[in-house]
Amino acid sequence: MTQSEQPQLPPIDEQQGKHAPLIEHLIELRGRLLRSVLVVICLFIGMYPFANDLYMIVSEPLRELLPEGTQMIATEVASPFLAPFKLTLVLAIFGAIPYILYQAWSFIAPGLYQHEKKIAMPLLASSIFLFYAGAVFAYYVVFPLIFAFFTSAGPGDVAVMTDINSYLNFVLKLFFAFGVAFEIPVATFILIWTGITTVESLSEKRPYVVIFCFVIGMLLTPPDVISQTLLAVPMWILYELGILMGRLVKRSQEKAKAENEEQE
Repeated sequence: MTQSEQPQLPPIDEQQGKHAPLIEHLIELRGRLLRSVLVVICLFIGMYPFANDLYMIVSEPLRELLPEGTQMIATEVASPFLAPFKLTLVLAIFGAIPYILYQAWSFIAPGLYQHEKKIAMPLLASSIFLFYAGAVFAYYVVFPLIFAFFTSAGPGDVAVMTDINSYLNFVLKLFFAFGVAFEIPVATFILIWTGITTVESLSEKRPYVVIFCFVIGMLLTPPDVISQTLLAVPMWILYELGILMGRLVKRSQEKAKAENEEQE
């Protein structure tokens, strides 16, 4: 068989070889997103029969402080249905956060180094715990204080009768604000661990951080001093906790570096 008669192999599509891994990653990401959405839907279906009871639990900090003879009201036709529905959906998402973050971790873990995996799992668990801790702090500490202030600060002839939908929007905003604020130690630790900043630099910027915390408290909370302070002070304390964690990590890294130099 001559050279001209030899069978010709099909040309290799270099673009297809380049895009195959990307397509596989997108397919995997789609599957993990679908599983996360499915978990949220299952939690929502399981909790929806108790939607009204869940709303009563969330609204208890205000209902306990309402003046005698007053109650919460619905000013819109669909509010008695939409408010518990919205609350149940949000609680389903909150409840699925550990699974959603696990799916995110499973997606990015293969691309991490071994030492990064060791530190990423504690950070993931800490972020979940701190977010829930922020929501619990808002419910048991912040709500009773600010609602006691709101219900007693109004004119004597004005009946306090809060709309159920407005109340839900208010408390969900505070839940989210405190949940995110409690993530400050994790964010501070990551900044120090990745080398973006140093413990010394963060310590020097402490006065500016305190002012920033009160500005964030002013923007994320209602226009009263109590709720602003209740958000700003924990943010400042958590910032200090993040710096402390960064110092401990820095010392452990320096110790491990010194031991490696001694072995060499």
